Amino acid sequence: MINAKVPNKKTFVGPRLRELRKERGETQAAMAQSLGISATYINLLENNQRSLSLQVLMRFSDVYGVDWRDLVEDDTPNLLADLRNAMQDPIFGDEKADLQELRAALDHCPKLARNMLRLHKNYRVLSERILTADSLEAAAAQPMFSVTPEAIVHDLFRNKHNHFPALEIAAEEFRSGEKIATDEVYSYLKRRLDHDYGIAVVPVPVTDLPDTLRYYDEAGKRILISDILDYPNRVFQLTHVLGLLCYGDTIDAVIDEAGINDQRGQARCRVELANYFAAATLMPYDTFLTAAKNNLYDFDHLAALFGVSFEQACHRATTLQREGDQGIPFFFLRIDKAGNVTKRFNATGFHLAEHGGACPRWDIHLCFRTPGRTLSQFVEMPDGSKYFTINRTVDRPSYGYQSQDNRLAVTLGCSIEHASKLIYASLYQMNDPHLSTPIGINCRMCPRQNCAQRAHQPLHLELPIDENRRGRTRFES
Repeated sequence: MINAKVPNKKTFVGPRLRELRKERGETQAAMAQSLGISATYINLLENNQRSLSLQVLMRFSDVYGVDWRDLVEDDTPNLLADLRNAMQDPIFGDEKADLQELRAALDHCPKLARNMLRLHKNYRVLSERILTADSLEAAAAQPMFSVTPEAIVHDLFRNKHNHFPALEIAAEEFRSGEKIATDEVYSYLKRRLDHDYGIAVVPVPVTDLPDTLRYYDEAGKRILISDILDYPNRVFQLTHVLGLLCYGDTIDAVIDEAGINDQRGQARCRVELANYFAAATLMPYDTFLTAAKNNLYDFDHLAALFGVSFEQACHRATTLQREGDQGIPFFFLRIDKAGNVTKRFNATGFHLAEHGGACPRWDIHLCFRTPGRTLSQFVEMPDGSKYFTINRTVDRPSYGYQSQDNRLAVTLGCSIEHASKLIYASLYQMNDPHLSTPIGINCRMCPRQNCAQRAHQPLHLELPIDENRRGRTRFES
């Protein structure tokens, strides 16, 4: 019996249906006979020329003993975006497959498309390892295709469209409809910890807790909170711990379902999913989405309304992807002064660099010169896709005089068609042909020529060199 909500949208399951039939060694005629439908209909389903009706979906579930979710779960949008991004790599030359060809590949050769993506990903990992190694000998000594915990986190969130319904439900259950004033949340969380778990919250001077912001002393049943944390971050840290205590099984179930076996990857995912729970608790989905729309995504205002930081409000906006009740699909990126990526989440097709080196033409770097100000910028990627971004510095906790000015920069971006929904784009003339700044992922992967900001020779692309001419940079003439 199907006891969950079946999507109302048309459901095309061709590749999955074909794979299911071949696993069982059946012909189309045999499968049709088992289901009580025509072989012609099976053929049309496998070629995505007919959508799957609810009745036939239920019949599949009964006859073959498969969960209907395994049939209707659709990761095609993510795969299509990944294929489009992969095909922009200079390694494929000038002849690029168009969107129709890529869709056809996913419809008719999904395994081939996935294997191509896997091959390209391994190539990218290998390239990055070689580029970042001190020498070829050091590169050879590394496990070239090992995946970092950060990449595991990114893939988990990307595959789930940056949204985890189980954790949203857990957050709603945790608050149980209680309306808590913003300035009383910290006291409320302390009471919950003491009442439910007998855990005390102990503020600790920075000298007694060096280099640590929060420590859960499980044996001593206390949470040590550094006094350098401001109110929003103290609240967030306590909610994070409560997420692990109250809903650790829910978090582990998400990790198990994703098939993550790497221990370090599991640990990183557990931390990020607890952070997700904390954000969902402090910024409830429906309330936050309504406020975001009513205030045109003014994140300073949203941060004040919910008692959170600017960064936390921006990050929460990327998770508003509930089916049928979605916010704007955003990507989120955080970098340090050297351009290293320290956090990244994505609900769009924007291809984020895994190892930093973001384009210097992007204002996420410029905002270090104007701390605390929000800089808006329209950008265009080498594939022609355009995005609207807001960029701003955020302050890290300071341990004292020696660690002052410990800033990072964050950017939040969306596809250009959503820009009019943001207050930050209200002053722009959207039809201005010179509105967007051309940028790239990083110099080594960017195919743009005649860029005055180029700092490296691109991989697999030979820039023109003329001894009699000096171009914009020393890499081409």
